[in-house]
Order: sequence, then C-alpha cells, then structure tokens
Amino acid sequence: MTKFYSMNKPLLSVVVTVYNEEENIQPLLKATYEALEGIDYELILVEDGATDGTVAEVKKYANERTKLIIFNKNYGQTTALAAGIDMAIGTYIATMDGDLQNDPTDIPTMLQKAMDEDWDVVAGRRANRKDGFVLRKIPSKIANWVIRNTTKVYLNDYGCTLRVYKAEIAQGMGLYGELHRFIPVLAKEQGARMTEMDVKHHPRIHGESKYGLSRTFKVMADLILMLFFQKYFQRPIHLFGGIGLIAFLVGVVINFYLLILKLIGEDIWGRPIMILGFILVLGGIQFITTGIIAEIIVRTYFESQDKKTYTVRSVFEGKAVKSEV
Repeated sequence: MTKFYSMNKPLLSVVVTVYNEEENIQPLLKATYEALEGIDYELILVEDGATDGTVAEVKKYANERTKLIIFNKNYGQTTALAAGIDMAIGTYIATMDGDLQNDPTDIPTMLQKAMDEDWDVVAGRRANRKDGFVLRKIPSKIANWVIRNTTKVYLNDYGCTLRVYKAEIAQGMGLYGELHRFIPVLAKEQGARMTEMDVKHHPRIHGESKYGLSRTFKVMADLILMLFFQKYFQRPIHLFGGIGLIAFLVGVVINFYLLILKLIGEDIWGRPIMILGFILVLGGIQFITTGIIAEIIVRTYFESQDKKTYTVRSVFEGKAVKSEV
C-alpha cells in the first residue's frame, strides 16, 4: 500500500455510525488505527443516541485523529451517516458500520483502487457473508435483485455499508429519511462512476443486530421514492400529468357512454360505472393539478438555491495557438 500524506487536509475521512456498541468500541478503534497506518486520515464516529456506555468507551480509547459526534437522541443510520459526511474534510470518504462485521483492513485497498482507476465510488461486496441464511441472506438477496433491476444500478450488495467515495459525491447525495440503503442510486444520479470489490465480513460477536424483517416494507416504500427521483424528479408533470390525463379521458368516455344511454331512455342512476366515471374525471383533474404544483415546487427548489439540474465532471481548456504571420 502506497503511503499518502496531505499538507492541508487528510486524504481520507472514515465515517462510522455506532449505536449501543459499547463492547465493540475498543476492538473497532484498535483495528481501524492499525489498518490505516501510513494514511493521512481522520476517523469520525457518529454516536446515534446510544443508551449504553458507547460514548465513555470512545472517549477512553480515541486518539488524536478521532472525532465523536454525539446525538441527543436516536435519529437512524441515514441521519448519522449524513452528519459524519457533512463534517468530513478528507478528499475521499469511507463509510463503515461500527459492529465489527466490516473489516477496516479493506479500506486501504478500496482507496487505492479509487485513486488508481479514478472511480467516484468503490462499493464493498460481502463475498462470504457471516449472517443468518433465512432471516438475513435470503431477504437481502431478494432486495438486492429488486433494487438492481428496477433502478438499473447494477451493484450486487446494496446492504454493505463499507464504501469509499470521492468527497464531492458523498457530500452531494442529500441523505434523508432512511435512504442509506439506496446510496449507490443517489450517487448514480450525480453521474458517479462506480465499481465494487469483494470485502471481508465477520460474524457479530457483541451486541444485537439493529435490523430485522420489519425493514422490508420500508425498503419497498423507499424504492418507490428512488424510482420517482430517478425518472420524474425534474419533470413530475410527466408522471402525475400522464396518469391524470389517462384517468380523465377514460372518465369522459364512460360519462359520454352513459349520456348516450340516458338520451335513448335508459335509466343510468345508481350504476357502478357512473360512479367510476365521476371518480376518474375528478381524480384525473387532481393528478394533473398535483403535477403542475409539483413542477412549481421543483422550479422553486432549484432556482431559490441556485442549484443546477446538471453536474459538470471537468472542464478542459486548450492552450492558445499563435498564428503564423
């Protein structure tokens, strides 16, 4: 591993989220310090409202490169990651779980790959995952397949927190809610060039997993949001307006059909199709109106903050050529 040092800021910021990991702190810090020997780095631990002795353990074993962010309550992993990434000042940012299942010895190799091959994101892929087969591996494989094939962001392991990013990518993702599972999708939306590599994975020794099958429904709900961001965030009228226009036209056709029946003397009162026609017309108008309002909100979002709807990777300026006289 090549040794890296920086005069102004660290090359690498390592962000680790910890929540009730009291027994893991000392071995986590020891392993991280040893793994990053020779790299100019900072270690940012985000304590997400722990109720045990996690803070005391960090203060006991932390060295001069370590920062600790302490939340006043539990906000969740996404918010904790966002806080750590916001505070990071390194050129590259690595993220990792604090439960000792990720191995910090993988970080130097991932960093080297990102630098040598100019990747914006190097994602970890747990090649030999040490988790329960039924409750963890099977749901994870299903979720990975669904996310991969619906978002068209082809990574194999969305659940692996161990990743290395260029700082501008990590700090431009806009992490909210529980979107940490979809970080690769958010990065791709910025035009990030991504790759993945096998990383080590260890069984949990201390503490309990914070995840279970209950998160499945949250993942699916967030997936719908991600698909909206991917396809319609800058043009919501195409989604809401399209649905609304179809509903409105179908409703008009139904009502026109009922009008013809009424004119030839048939009784149409109380027919379910009449109720359906009115619902489709009114619903179509509401969808179209929602699309227009969403378009106004999107324009306000970009223009009020002077945000751009595009990202420029680089600009090349050629040298001026003197003309021959």
